[in-house]
Amino acid sequence: MTFQSILFARPEDRITKESLEAPGYFEDLNLDQVIEAITVGKQDYHLKPYFYTCLHDADAIKYRQEIMLDLENTTLFKAIKSFAQKMTTMREHLAQAQKLYYKYQQESWFLDAVEIYCQAVSGLVEDLNLHDLKSRGFLAYRDYLENYVQSAGFKLFLKGMEKLKGDLASVHYCLLLKGNSIKVGKYNSEIDYSADVERTFEKFKQGAVKDYKVNFSSWVDMNHVEGKILELVAQLYPDIFLCLDRYCSEHRDFLDETIGVFDREVQFYISYLEYIATFKGKGLKFCYPQVFDNCKEIYDYEGFDLALANKFLSQNDAAIVCNDFYLKDKERIFVVSGPNQGGKTTFARTFGQLHYLACLGCPVPGREARLFLFDSLFTHFEKEENIKNLRGKLQDDLVRIYAILNQATANSIIIMNEIFTSTTLQDAIFLGERVMEKIIQLDSLCVCVTFIDELAFLGEKTVSLVSTVVPGNPALRTYKIVRRPADGLSYSLPIVQKYRLTYEWIKERIK
Repeated sequence: MTFQSILFARPEDRITKESLEAPGYFEDLNLDQVIEAITVGKQDYHLKPYFYTCLHDADAIKYRQEIMLDLENTTLFKAIKSFAQKMTTMREHLAQAQKLYYKYQQESWFLDAVEIYCQAVSGLVEDLNLHDLKSRGFLAYRDYLENYVQSAGFKLFLKGMEKLKGDLASVHYCLLLKGNSIKVGKYNSEIDYSADVERTFEKFKQGAVKDYKVNFSSWVDMNHVEGKILELVAQLYPDIFLCLDRYCSEHRDFLDETIGVFDREVQFYISYLEYIATFKGKGLKFCYPQVFDNCKEIYDYEGFDLALANKFLSQNDAAIVCNDFYLKDKERIFVVSGPNQGGKTTFARTFGQLHYLACLGCPVPGREARLFLFDSLFTHFEKEENIKNLRGKLQDDLVRIYAILNQATANSIIIMNEIFTSTTLQDAIFLGERVMEKIIQLDSLCVCVTFIDELAFLGEKTVSLVSTVVPGNPALRTYKIVRRPADGLSYSLPIVQKYRLTYEWIKERIK
């Protein structure tokens, strides 16, 4: 295949306009925290737009998964990291050249940048040829690079740089200092008397003495004296410096666009693999999910919330609880009930995170997974009342869920968390059932976290999941979510006791 991009299998898959804003559901699913952690330290690459845009084609997802698998080879991963570091150094040299005042110093930094670039590209070709690449992306990119370095243009570019480096290394000159004047002349193999002088005065040495040597400044910028000396040296070797001027002018835009784009895009994979390596080191599993747009029989085994897990990793004694789920046959909707603070919302977030990351082409938390390629993802989480819109809590819930149901299709995913909590139980049941009936008609995939057990028994498309407690001690949550009928138990008494809100405690406080 002809190489197009290391991120996009086809030209039509590319992002036409990079989004600077995260999708609206990111905050509900804590995906904003996940992407922030993935891209930290990579600001120069501007990676967030890549993580803000899902793929909508199964083959495009497979294309990225293949590349991720290739990069799981430690040696190849290090080679790409080395290439990226050299490209970073090259850009730093080019940026520094722009800041310098003296022309020949600018050109020196530019020439160094060219040398680093040529080494980076040639070295990467060698590294890619050492590996048994499997992905379409890397195979095509290797072919592109090989053709590039073998092209007449690159060879001439490389040869010109090497000749200039050699010519500049051959420049020797002498400085004659007299009073406040400096005379610059060519070096004519004059005798170096420094060793003779040291030998002559060696016999007068009496123990340790003060060292009067002066170290040159380590500043990048030359001062006006150094700049003037360099100008005079250039006059002594006009042919060499004229060639330098011409070379820098002709190759001002030497960076190949495709290689430059690769350097940025490949960081999508590097940053994600570095991020999940921490979790893998703790024994947590990741897998490459099967992703289908025509099958809603989905599952994930040993999945977990990435944002929560990342938070817990800083607490060495904190255990990360994994959960399983599956839908089969006509099942479409998970109705999650059970005690408060039992992991229900975390499960809903995990479901959304898994599907979103899968549609980026990334490995997802879990031992094995098959997930759905959605067209749109919607979330309805509890929000604080906004006094600016003059709507009450219930009205706001209804307006938001109405907008979601009007946009959702059979290929959408809807995640609802504790809706209609601001009204009476009977009204919540009535409204909840109407919403669920609409989702059932749409045939959308859905997770509904609710205190209304009745929603779990609306037909063959609904599956009841319950968060569990430690047997014999309902005050302790297991954070495991299991398939079983809703039992109506909220185990709220231990929480009331914890915060001293029992009837007896309230009476005591009133006294």
